[in-house]
Amino acid sequence: MTEATTVQIVSLGCARNDVDSDELAARLEAGGFRIVAEGESAEAVLVNTCGFIDAAKKDSIDTLLAASDARDEGVKAVVAVGCMAERYGRDLGDSLPEVDAVLGFDAYPDIASRLRGIMAGERPTSHIPHDRRQLLPLAPLSRPAAAASVIVPGMGEALHATGPTGPASGPRVLRRRLAGGPSAPLKIASGCDRRCAFCAIPSFRGAFVSRPSADIVTEARWLVEQGVREVLLVSENTSSYGKDLGEARALERLIADLSGVDGLEWIRVSYLQPAEIRPSLIEAMCATDKVVPYFDLSFQHASGPLLRRMRRFGDDQSFLALLDGIRTLAPNAGIRSNVIVGFPGETDKDFETLVRFAEAARLDALGVFGYSDEEGTEGATLDGHVSQAVIDERYEELASLVDQLLDARAEERVGERVRVLIEAPDGTGRAEHQAPETDGSTQITGAAAVPGEFVWGRVTGHEGVDLMAVAEAQS
Repeated sequence: MTEATTVQIVSLGCARNDVDSDELAARLEAGGFRIVAEGESAEAVLVNTCGFIDAAKKDSIDTLLAASDARDEGVKAVVAVGCMAERYGRDLGDSLPEVDAVLGFDAYPDIASRLRGIMAGERPTSHIPHDRRQLLPLAPLSRPAAAASVIVPGMGEALHATGPTGPASGPRVLRRRLAGGPSAPLKIASGCDRRCAFCAIPSFRGAFVSRPSADIVTEARWLVEQGVREVLLVSENTSSYGKDLGEARALERLIADLSGVDGLEWIRVSYLQPAEIRPSLIEAMCATDKVVPYFDLSFQHASGPLLRRMRRFGDDQSFLALLDGIRTLAPNAGIRSNVIVGFPGETDKDFETLVRFAEAARLDALGVFGYSDEEGTEGATLDGHVSQAVIDERYEELASLVDQLLDARAEERVGERVRVLIEAPDGTGRAEHQAPETDGSTQITGAAAVPGEFVWGRVTGHEGVDLMAVAEAQS
């Protein structure tokens, strides 16, 4: 009997990409391949690339080249998939002859047969990019019927075969976890209908489409069977969930349904647009059992005039009012965001408004990014471009301030009682206000540290955003 060809999948970028990588792993495994972990020898390497910002693109290219350099160690095929492959396609293939194939999202259902052909020496034509927003109707309510004919990665298409990718009976899950641990991302929607002037994601991820609630709950149950205790609800725009299903409060109902999943302890909601958040959603998130008080809010800036130029809504005062409303219901809520400095037209006054907002917001995590043009976006065509020297100066000023502000916010949590999800035997885990990989960790002492278990503790100190806590008896 011929031994199965080994494949390594390298997943770059965001948690949404990680879900897509799990789908590719399930499809390949069902197609007769054997998935091996990073660091193990493999005959084929799939790099699930990220195409978001320049640093991510460079990381993707470096990873593809490193995989190609490993041919002397037994690698026979290197394949680019994911966002950068979908966005650049043939251009990426032409610039990287070391890569054996560049495949877009439409190749995912046939990934096993495609890879088998590549391993046999075939060199398929690189993906030809197109605007994926055009694949679905403009009217959101018309999309569910049309979505069945469109490939949308990571949305849980059924796999009608026996194997390790789902339960033995009932609805199956098209997923094979590549990462272990007690937390996992769970995709609830894909695409985006917003037209932010700095963002190219909608063009290659497509129009917004929600995943049916029943499928999401089924996958959550399956994840629990795999040892998951926390799910991170991900999409390009989670606050839009259900708008194409004709349900104004679909996200509120979804988190209530997920709260009923036995064995699932934490539900974490990410990627919320401030302009789309209704008071009823805040109330539901703060009141629903198992939903952690955590708000991932995409502010991007705080100056009203500049936000209009970005094709966004809000200003510093409306954002601060939103934060006050959240903290009225959940005083210890974790809140994170990202902001861009140096967008075309940003004045000294705009930047000062952003600085004052950062000082007043008391955020637990804040990512700062310097603006750079993205091809195909409105921002690249605008006048008033800020010089790179000024962008760098503003970035350094705000990033340095943010370090101080986050340190001060962590200091406020000293003395706070926290529930910690243990992730490592040394007692490292995360409190409710800390999302996986982005918001720091909590080191707890004085109790048995069993990964996947929860321990209550009292915060005694911190190093930056990372907390130290001593275990306390559960009340």
